[in-house]
Amino acid sequence: RVQLVESGGGSVQPGGSLRLSCAVSGYTYNSYCVAWFRQAPGKEREGVAVLDGHGESSYADSVKGRFTISQDNAKNSLYLQMNSLKPEDTAIYYCAADDRLFCGPGDIALSWTYWGQGTQVTVSS
Repeated sequence: RVQLVESGGGSVQPGGSLRLSCAVSGYTYNSYCVAWFRQAPGKEREGVAVLDGHGESSYADSVKGRFTISQDNAKNSLYLQMNSLKPEDTAIYYCAADDRLFCGPGDIALSWTYWGQGTQVTVSS
């Protein structure tokens, strides 16, 4: 079965950088959607960055130009490089996967099948 395990969260000052990783296992084929979501206290889970089944990336407007989603060639790991972090980026970050080929950061959380356990990112001075 598909399993996702995040790592790499932590605390950082505004303007700093963090790189999140997500170990992906259980897929028997290569074309599927993967994404990073985040959920701040009292807010809904929101899509941050997505890689569709063709390898095309897309981002929420709030992180465009600051965050980069990537995947290693074997698709065993998914990454989120976060630069120029802001206090409003503070949240629990989740990686997600689904068997469809087309997806975007606006896709609601309920449309994603597989989830990691989440990793906390705190941006504070």
